[in-house]
Amino acid sequence: MASHLRSASVPSSPRSCETNVEEKLQTLNASTSLTIETVCDGMRKLGDIYNCIDELASSPSSQVLLCKPQQRIAVEKELERSLVLLDLCDAVQVSFSELRATVQDMQLAIKRGDDAALQANIISWFRLAKKAQKQLKKICKKSSFPDQESCRVVKLLAEARETTVKMIESSSDLMSKQIAMPNSSKWPLVSKAFQKTRVTCKEEQLQVLELDIADLESGVETLFRRLIQSRVSLLNTLSL
Repeated sequence: MASHLRSASVPSSPRSCETNVEEKLQTLNASTSLTIETVCDGMRKLGDIYNCIDELASSPSSQVLLCKPQQRIAVEKELERSLVLLDLCDAVQVSFSELRATVQDMQLAIKRGDDAALQANIISWFRLAKKAQKQLKKICKKSSFPDQESCRVVKLLAEARETTVKMIESSSDLMSKQIAMPNSSKWPLVSKAFQKTRVTCKEEQLQVLELDIADLESGVETLFRRLIQSRVSLLNTLSL
């Protein structure tokens, strides 16, 4: 709805677009409250940021600048670097899907009263969360910063990329903290703990967690599509 209203309004000036992007990025980077809700909201805001950058890049003055040999090279390098984001989105989508399936298995184990299966699912959750964090860190090592002589559009793209990387990493870190891991010496007590109101993995909590993961999946998927659109927009600019 917002995009339709934006397209129907008077185009923003390049300077106002740049200021808007800078302010949004500063707000996201300054945020210290990391919850599933704030991460989902952050992903939506990142989509708005990429919309603004695309609007800035499509202005006549920016198009002339970006098509100059030196800036063209800078844009091509940033397009190459942005592939890291696509890899991250793909990896975290797979991770969320696996974690959501594990949560569903936990709920089934609770309904059946199968404590052994529940314990195995909890171990699987932490194994998957750890694997995802390790994989994301490996992908993030490929990320790098643009040259100092790059124009403002390229630098804003790089700043948005770095913020997106942090946001996706935060979403993965949050998942690893959603279920408390009992001490190995207390495994025999887990089945009793699950019958109490203070239990970590109550079925109701797992249902909420499943919905939270679905929200994160949706957020990453929407962001992934927005990143593709941004790449296409930049490639179109270079083809002018």
